Amino acid sequence: MSKNYLAYTLLVFATLCWSGNFIVGKFAYLFEVPPLTLNFLRWVSVWIILIPFTYKEIFNNFNYIKKNWMVISFMGVITISTFNSVVYFALNYTQVINAVLVLAAIPAVTIIISSFMKVDKTNIFQLIGLLLSIIGISAIISNADLNRILSLSFNKGDIWMLVCVLSWSIYSTLLKKHSFKFSQFTLIQLMVTVGIIFLIPQFFYERSIGLDVNFNKAFFVILFYVVIFPALAAYYCWQKGVEIVGPNRATMFVQLMPLLSAILAIIIFREKLELYHFIGASFILSGIYLSNRKLNA
Repeated sequence: MSKNYLAYTLLVFATLCWSGNFIVGKFAYLFEVPPLTLNFLRWVSVWIILIPFTYKEIFNNFNYIKKNWMVISFMGVITISTFNSVVYFALNYTQVINAVLVLAAIPAVTIIISSFMKVDKTNIFQLIGLLLSIIGISAIISNADLNRILSLSFNKGDIWMLVCVLSWSIYSTLLKKHSFKFSQFTLIQLMVTVGIIFLIPQFFYERSIGLDVNFNKAFFVILFYVVIFPALAAYYCWQKGVEIVGPNRATMFVQLMPLLSAILAIIIFREKLELYHFIGASFILSGIYLSNRKLNA
């Protein structure tokens, strides 16, 4: 039981870090930090930080890594270079509320993929929990106004967000399917190594259209956050959590992101706390509890 609670703590912390990324992303926009360049420098910094701690394990497991290089490379491409960059790209064409709605599909897609790949079994409690969480998310992002959801118009940005949903769902499933014998940080190091290769063209593209970085105090504060928390801390905690409880149960914690983002916005930007926040939070937390309750009994 204590191992499960450790997993839940890790997963909540990971989603908190990623929720903070939306807030920092807003600051990055305000301070005119080029998003693809930020993403590139973020992962280069992660690579530099990790290599002194991971190179020995990489060297000692070189043959094992060679045997699993295809799946590790694939995981690096769909997360480090694809997921993050596609989110930035999609937000050029769609509004944040649409993007959050599409990302809410991650648990459902993960359950389908993990069942198809015979990685994790699905039960009725998980499906009911998923439904409750989606209702909670809808309440928060729509201000509990059904007409606001029904009036949303979807465009190519929303279609691109589906790529993010698919990539993250596959990544979470592969984490459980392949229990690598090296550490979580070494896995991140290997994924980042591959991901950076595909981020280099994105970096030079932004430079070619005149989007240069202003290396001021604001930039370094933003870079520090996205390197330490959404990258290093969150990826480690997520991967460890999935390893313990499996992708189906872990993916439900993605539904916390809209709730935590709203809480952070209230604290940092002093946005007003409304009744619909409590309603949405109740549904989300009930959904997560229910989806895990059956397997704990």
